[in-house]
Amino acid sequence: MEIKEAIRARKSIRGYKSESVPRAILTEILETATRAPSAMNTQPWEIAVITGKTLDDLRQASVKNLTSGVPPESYALRKPFDGVYRQRQVDLAVQLFGLTGIAREDKDKRAQWMERGFRFFDAPAAIMISIDTSLGVDPSLLDIGALCQSICLTALQYGLGTCIENQMYTEATREILGIPESKRIVIAIAIGYPDWDFPANKVESNREPLQNVTTWYGFD
Repeated sequence: MEIKEAIRARKSIRGYKSESVPRAILTEILETATRAPSAMNTQPWEIAVITGKTLDDLRQASVKNLTSGVPPESYALRKPFDGVYRQRQVDLAVQLFGLTGIAREDKDKRAQWMERGFRFFDAPAAIMISIDTSLGVDPSLLDIGALCQSICLTALQYGLGTCIENQMYTEATREILGIPESKRIVIAIAIGYPDWDFPANKVESNREPLQNVTTWYGFD
């Protein structure tokens, strides 16, 4: 798959087959993806690859915290979007819930959908990315973003799909994975073979026209 095709084909996959992903394939993906650029080659990422019972334990802990009303602990929590950013979020939600048949007023189904996200959308594997707390968060986020994109694009070469998502309950994650307090859990990626019959995988997110987000200088 050529790079332009991969960039255009990549999408968030929210439904997976139960088929496991071989460790050898995940290794090849990460060996390629860790060629991603980082500031002064600092390579700040620390990667945990999770499957099997460990992933099941992580799912259960996350869902238990969610349904018990435990406040999320992720550092990446942000204030609600406003303006055009909120509208883009709403447009995606309308398409997503339309495809999955979840009505706006159906609180039970909306809650069940949210729970799927906390289960890594039932993917057979997940990748957790952390950084050392000695590093500044903001500069390192650029590097982690480059790594995430590289993982998601490389995964397509193996017929795999991905979904990048916050890991909202970091304390449970630390306990299950043995990640020390000296590491900051940044982001997670669900990964597996897409179930193309799953309605949510038919989402086609829009992109703003280039002229709306780009200013050109010094061109005739």
